Order: sequence, then structure tokens, then C-alpha cells
Amino acid sequence: MDMKVWNDLNDVLITNILFHPTGAIFEQNAIRDDEVFQLAISDLSLNDDILQSERITHSIKLIEPNNPFQAVQEACELMNQGILALVSSTGCAAANALQSLTDAMHIPHLFIQRNGDGTPRAECQLNPSPDGERYTLAARPPVRLNDVMITLVSELRWHKFIVFYDSEYDVRGLRGFLDQASRMGLDVSLQQVDRNVTKVFSTLFSTMRMEELNRYRDTLRRAILLLSPRTAQVFIHQVLETNLASKDSHWVYANEVTTVLFLLLKSFSHSPFSLQSFFDQSSITISSSISQLATWDSDRGLNGSLRENRAEHGMQGITLKVVTLLEEPFVMVAENILGQPKSYKGFSIDVLDALAKILGFKYEMYQVADGKYGSPQANGSWNGMIGELIGKRADVAISAITITPERENVVDFSKRYLDYSVGILMTKTEERLNIFSLLAPFDLAVWACIAAAIPVVGVMVFLLRRVQSVRSQNPPGPHQPASVMTSFQSAIWIVYGAFVQQGGESFMSSVALRIAMGSWWLFTLIVCSSYTANLAAYLTVSRMDNAVRTFQDLSKQTELSYGTVRDSAVFEYFRVKGTNPLEQDSTFAELWRTINKNQGQDNSVTSPAEGIRKVKRDPYAFLWDMAVLEYAALTDDDCTLVVTGNSMSSKGYGLALQHGSPYRDLFSQKILDLQEKGDLDILKQKWWPRKGRCDLDKHAEPQPEGRALRLHSFAGVFCILAAGLLLACLVAALESWWNGPRCQRAQPKEDKEVNLEQVHQRMSGLMEDDLAHKQLPGQSLEISALDMGSMRPHQSSRETMRDFPPGGLSVTSFLQEGPGVGRVPGRSLPLPLSSSTLPPSMRCKHRAPNGGLFRQSPVKTPMPISYQAVPGGPIPEAIDPSHGTSI
Repeated sequence: MDMKVWNDLNDVLITNILFHPTGAIFEQNAIRDDEVFQLAISDLSLNDDILQSERITHSIKLIEPNNPFQAVQEACELMNQGILALVSSTGCAAANALQSLTDAMHIPHLFIQRNGDGTPRAECQLNPSPDGERYTLAARPPVRLNDVMITLVSELRWHKFIVFYDSEYDVRGLRGFLDQASRMGLDVSLQQVDRNVTKVFSTLFSTMRMEELNRYRDTLRRAILLLSPRTAQVFIHQVLETNLASKDSHWVYANEVTTVLFLLLKSFSHSPFSLQSFFDQSSITISSSISQLATWDSDRGLNGSLRENRAEHGMQGITLKVVTLLEEPFVMVAENILGQPKSYKGFSIDVLDALAKILGFKYEMYQVADGKYGSPQANGSWNGMIGELIGKRADVAISAITITPERENVVDFSKRYLDYSVGILMTKTEERLNIFSLLAPFDLAVWACIAAAIPVVGVMVFLLRRVQSVRSQNPPGPHQPASVMTSFQSAIWIVYGAFVQQGGESFMSSVALRIAMGSWWLFTLIVCSSYTANLAAYLTVSRMDNAVRTFQDLSKQTELSYGTVRDSAVFEYFRVKGTNPLEQDSTFAELWRTINKNQGQDNSVTSPAEGIRKVKRDPYAFLWDMAVLEYAALTDDDCTLVVTGNSMSSKGYGLALQHGSPYRDLFSQKILDLQEKGDLDILKQKWWPRKGRCDLDKHAEPQPEGRALRLHSFAGVFCILAAGLLLACLVAALESWWNGPRCQRAQPKEDKEVNLEQVHQRMSGLMEDDLAHKQLPGQSLEISALDMGSMRPHQSSRETMRDFPPGGLSVTSFLQEGPGVGRVPGRSLPLPLSSSTLPPSMRCKHRAPNGGLFRQSPVKTPMPISYQAVPGGPIPEAIDPSHGTSI
């Protein structure tokens, strides 16, 4: 500090001059600065210790805020009046201009920053004097209120609050406070209040929507007022009149005048309202009386606690009004005693009783008149229990009420005491009896194609075998021995037959026939494998209790109609999701179209009880709170209800309270304590037992082991088997009828003669059908008379001719028993066979192909039969039982 300045100032003030003219410059918005200056001058003039016979005169000029040009003009006018010193209290810009002027004119200048007594104000950085001699003395009290406010918000645990200031306050003084609050992670808002406070609030209601006003109301719960006494009085009065403040509002008023407190007490009457103010670094509470909570000084800080008398230490003696809505199992009417008030029971009631026991409060409960939880109306109001809280007719609302952002804008919620999700309630799927369910893996068209393929392939195989029999007379080519070619083909054929799970029989020597049969075998292998796989999948799906398990399944099916309760939180959720153009999943759009069909009149209901009844009565799925649906399924008389879950969002059930209720934090803290101790789990198990009258786990969890197939699933197979057996019996009866009476034209015991002409035709037919390419040796033709009973069908009917050693052609004949004719086996017939070789009187007996019927005919002269000998051995058809003709 420049000593020359002080010496000059003392020369002015304490010289033996009768009058000492002094000038002062203040801003117009500093109404009380001129009064304080005049009071100081008067006290100084009357102080004989300082001024004995001298007097100080003064001249005051008012300027506009932040107008340095006007400040210089007024200072020049004062200097023309002959002032000896200048006192100013202006902004930093005007102070710098006055400093330059007074330094140039060598006039002492006392610059006092506005709002003394520790009120925050930024320090002005004055310009240095060009010659090094400064005539300006800047006086600024220490800024202590910033530290006081930081201590306050820390003690009260504020995280979000607003600071109101008027036009008379220099907000730049809050720079240090805002910086420190930002480092602490606090959310601080600044709001300037005009002098016309009434106009401010009328503008709020005319420009803001209801949701914005609710958010603004929540902001007003925590506030610091940096207002003049008159502005603060009007501001508080308007806040209370417009219902923007609540019982939980907590305001801090900072002003240098202590008596403003009594002005505020006269402006409103709200007994639970709490107001704190710092006057001379002290904190007091206003209700019906005034008491000091704590003091603060710069050395020791806060002395005491601001939380000493807060309600969180108990709610003894408080009776709350509770509104509720009947919703099983949250709130239900208990068995009432005649003459006693209506009592309630349920999960939510148990939670409320536990809180009342811990905190010590009592409650009175009543049911909401319209039976709704609460939703916004077109005029901005709310119905249901939320409307009861907004209208302050109830303190707490409890039932199956969910915490949503829309509701939190108008009321407060405690911490959730139960998680929330949306479930789908349906009836159990009735098991349908279908004896032909094993045909379900293939479509009808597939079965028709398989049935058509069987005769087509059969005809193709028949034709290929005929072609094979014609071409078999050609021997193998000269370049490759027959045995080598046959062995190689057989080896490949056996390997392929094993691959397709068939046999490798060698009777199909034709390549074309093998290709046809190989294709058929591969076809049957693929068909059987596909049928097995599809049958397993079909049986797995059919074992599921219900095909609808998610919202996606529900939106894709068309058998069930579905809906929810109109004007409920679930209804609103599907509306928002279904009408959101940014929602990429079309599931919610389809769900909303069905739920809101005909404005919700077709599929939605008015209450959860109606929805549950509709599920049991109609093919209907009800979307509602999972907890409510599980209780309905557990207590169902027939146990025909099934619930499938689909988590909708991370919501929960909570206690709704009035906006700004002082009991919110108490309830939230005690609910967390109940969760930590496990008391809420015990209560939940009481109302949602997993093993109740009906078992929810039976349908909610997959079965660990597969369920055995029942008889009705295989009844179709047994029916097909029975039909086949009946058809076989019918065909056997028809064959017996066809081959029986028609051929019995003679006595049953009469022997029949064989017609050699027929023998000739039969032999010729055999040769033409299968052995046209064979050469029979001349010495191998032998006609023998054998007993027909000694003949047995040969089992190996598919071997080739090469598998048998050469031998004679044996023809069995039954000759007439008589003189000179007997059964002589092995009688050889000379070749060529002609009628001259037979005795004239020989009569032959011929057994018909059916093995039992004979026909007697005279011997006719047969046609000569010519045979060629072949080295291939006997004719395979001679030992094939399918050719039932014997000679």
C-alpha cells in the first residue's frame, strides 16, 4: 500500500479546514450504498477524536451499472466542484476508468467493492499507474460466504440445487463457489429473478407444459436465495401460492440484514416449512419458533449439526393417509370383524407393516374411487392413486404400482421392493389325440409321391430283368474273362449294398438293373433318415406344454387373441414401443395393433380380474404383471393356467409419495435394510410359494428326461398292421375260392392223365422265357417217374447256372398204375423226343400247378422237341418251386 496515498488522504480528512468537500459515485442499483455513505460521513463528523472543529461535506452521483463513460463524466463534474477525495463503489470497468482519472489528477480515490460483510464478489484487477504512484485504494472484505455455502451443501448432502439471484447481485462473485461445486460433482443451476416476481410466475404457467412445471417443481426443493429482502419476501410468497413448494422444500437465504427474517415470517404460514439463513455466520430454523442449529466461523468452520432434528430418526406419532387398490396378492381385503374398520392383507401390506414397525408411524388406508393406478389425462391432470397424491388427499399410495418416468415427474417413489416384469397368462394346451400322428413328419404330397414311386420303380425293375434275360445268352467279351468281370462287379456291388444298408445279392448281374436298384436303395435310405429326423423333431415339439413362450411367438401366432388392461402402465408401454418409428423390431408394432384393436375395446380389458376370467373362458392370452399372474396360476382351482415370462424393462414396485415428501428417504433406507436382511425374500416366499396348490416349475422349467411315447401316438401303426393282416386273410380266402371249386370237375380220387402236348408247350415256354441262350446236351434229357411227395422246394432260387455242376434234365412223370406200367424212376428218354419213343398205350398223369388237381386226357401225338446240349448244367427253373409243373 502506497504510504503517500494514505498521507494525502489524512491531509484531506484531518486538516484544520472547516469544510472538506468529498465526492462519491455509486451505481443506481445499489440503493443502500448512498445511505451507508451518508451515515459514515455523519458519524465521522461527529467524532471529536478525529475531527474537532472540522466538517466534511459530500456530493453523491449515481450512474448506470457497468457504464464507465458515465462514471468518468460524473467524476469530472465533481472535480470541477473542488472535491479533495473520491469514494466509489462500482463495477470493475467503471473502477478502472476512475482509477486512471484520479491517478492523472492526483486525487485520492477509495474504491469499495459492493456488498460488504463477506458477500461474494469477484476481485477487480485494477490497472497499474504509468508513473508508479497509485492514488487508488481498493478495499474488499474477505469472501467467506462461499466457504459457508460449500459447508452447508456438504452437510445437507445436496447433489442438485438451484441458486436464485436478483439484478442487484453481482453473480461474478460466485465464480469460486461454482468452481468448487463443480469439482465436488454437484449439479448447480443459476436463475435470475426480476423485480416483478409475480410476472415471472405467471409467465412460467403460460409458457411451460405440465411436465416441465413438474421438473421445475422438483428443482425448487433445494435452493439458495441471493435476493434482496423485499424480492425474497415476494418470491417466497409467490412460490407458496402457486404450489411450487412442498413440505420437503429446503431453502437457504443469504443476506446481510438479519431483520429480514421477520419479514419473511409475516409473508406466509406453512408450519412444516423449513427455512435456513445465515446471518453473521449463524444458521436458524423457522417453524412456529426460531432456534439456532449451528454457528460458523472462519477458523473452526461449522460448529454443530444441521441434521440434528431431521425426521430420519423416527416417525413416532405420525399418522399417514394411505390410498390403495385391490390387486392380488399385493393388496386384498382380509376377513373383517363386524363393527371393526376394514382391514387388508397382502404382500404390499406386509411391507408397509414392517416399515411402520421400524419407523413407528401409523396409517389409515382407503381404496381409490376410480379403481385405477394413475395415468395422465388430456387436460394435464392425473387419475387414480397418482391423482390422489397430487391432490394431497393421500400421503402414500401402495399396491402393485410400478415406478415409471412419467409418474416420477409428478410424485416421488421409494426404492423398489420387488422387481417387475411382464408375463403372458394362458391356459394349458390340451393334448390332441391323433392316431396317425406318425404320418405328420411328411406332407401329404410327399406321401403321395412315395406311394407313386413304388409301382414305377417296380415296373422299371421288371423291364430291366426282362432285358437282362434276353441279353444273358451273349457270353462275355473276349477281352475279359467272365469270372474276372463277375467277381469285380460283385465286389463293388457288395460294398455299395453295405453302404445303403441293403444286401449284395448277386442275382442282379445286369449293370442297368443294379443302377436302378441302387438308386432306389439310396432313395429309401434318404427318405427313411429324413423321416426319422423329422419324427424326432415333431415329437419334441409336440411334448412342449405351450408353443408361445415370448412376445415374438405371441405376435406370430393367430390362434390366440391377446390384450392387457386399458390405461395401465403395461398398456402405455406397448403404445410407446409400438408407435416408435425408430423401433426396428416389428414385434411390438404387431402386438400394439392387436392390443389396441378398436381403441382397445376388442382385446383389452378394464381390470386384471376380468383378464384372468377371459383367459379361462376364451382362447385368450393376458399380458400383465408377472407377480400377479404367477399368484393367479398358483391359486387356480383347476390348475389349468400357465405363465411364461418375458422381461420388459428394469422396473420395479415401490411406494408412491407426494412430490417432495420428507418420508421418501426414510422409506428407501428401511427397504434396503429389509432387502439386506432377507426379510423381503421371506415375505415373497409367503405369497409366491413355488410348490403351492399348482406347480409353476412343471411348466416353466424343461423336463430333465424325455417323456415316453403314449399308445395313441403309435395307434396308427397298429391300425396299419391290422389292416394289412385283414387284407392278407381276405386275399387268401379269395385265392382259395378261385382255385378250389372251379377245377374240381371229376372225382377227387381219380387219377388224371398227362397231356404230352401240354408237356411240350410247358417245356417250350420255359426255354423261351429264361433259357433261350442255353444249349442242353443230348444225353442230359431224362424223363423219370418220381413221387410228387418227394419233391421239396429249393431255397436257393437266386443262384446262377454256373453255381451248379452239369447234370441231366430230370423230368418227373406220374404214370398210370397198371399192368406193365409202374413207377420207374430215372427212365431215360432218347433224343430227339418224339411220339415214337413212347409206348402206344402209355397214359400220363399231370399234376396241375396248384399241386392238387388232375386232368385225364388221351395221349396225343406230341410235336418233336429238339434240344441243344449246353455246358451250363441243369436248368435253374427245374429246381425253382415257382414253376410248379412236373412231368
